[in-house]
Amino acid sequence: MSITKGRTLEYVVQEWGSYVERFQRLPKAEQEKRVREQGYERFRDMLAHILAWWEEGMDIILAIAEERPFERKKYDFDVFNAEAVARYRDWDEAEFMAHFERTRQKMGADLRSMNEAVFENRRVRSWLHGIIHHHAREHLVALSRFLVVDMLENDWATYIEDFKRLDEEKQKEFLSGQGFENFHGLVAHVIGWWEEGARIITGIIDSPAFTWQNIDADAYNRLLVQKYSTWSDDDLFRHYETVRLAMLELTADLPDDAFLNSDIEGWLRDDVVGHYDEHPIPA
Repeated sequence: MSITKGRTLEYVVQEWGSYVERFQRLPKAEQEKRVREQGYERFRDMLAHILAWWEEGMDIILAIAEERPFERKKYDFDVFNAEAVARYRDWDEAEFMAHFERTRQKMGADLRSMNEAVFENRRVRSWLHGIIHHHAREHLVALSRFLVVDMLENDWATYIEDFKRLDEEKQKEFLSGQGFENFHGLVAHVIGWWEEGARIITGIIDSPAFTWQNIDADAYNRLLVQKYSTWSDDDLFRHYETVRLAMLELTADLPDDAFLNSDIEGWLRDDVVGHYDEHPIPA
């Protein structure tokens, strides 16, 4: 995954800067449902978890940037997460939310002040991936246009080349774990779901009366592998790029209120965000 200074700052400003507001636009019942799905009783408990990891990670990143010593810890994640929730449990609601926002803004200012070379440090990149990039997907409660566009422009844009960079043994191990005989079949699978998602999203935008039938996912996956089995790798990979760019254009052109439509949000979340984490190319 590409972890650059510019991209990381965009996450801090755009994705995390609108995180609370996007959640608060949801109907109350939907808010409660999504928080429960994340494994928390309250939204602020999940924010406390996110906040605690920001604070922990940025302390280490700043120490590295300033060439100061820092403690190398082994984390019991369950304990750390429970302590994070407990630490902020009794805070006044307004005070807590203000602290969350101040911490986000300070994180952005600190990262902005760092030399580009800091972002080449392996430990820094690992922390930034965990607390800023991956956490945005792991704790996705209300989809943003930014996240979908970013992943299509970055993670999915380099997906094929990322696979090709793996040595033969790692390629075989990855495909075995993914349940595909070859990379050709996996790419066909991704393309097919993007095409189906785009068809449905376009239909919803064009007509409020648009309907579609639910698909047997296993049968559809087999159909996709068969559909593209006679294509050469070069032709398939070119088609992948065409469909990726079409998906990017579709997302960029959607009206703002489209992201409040649960069906559109669901297809984009599953097709672009969730699907990447389901089939991640190992680093």
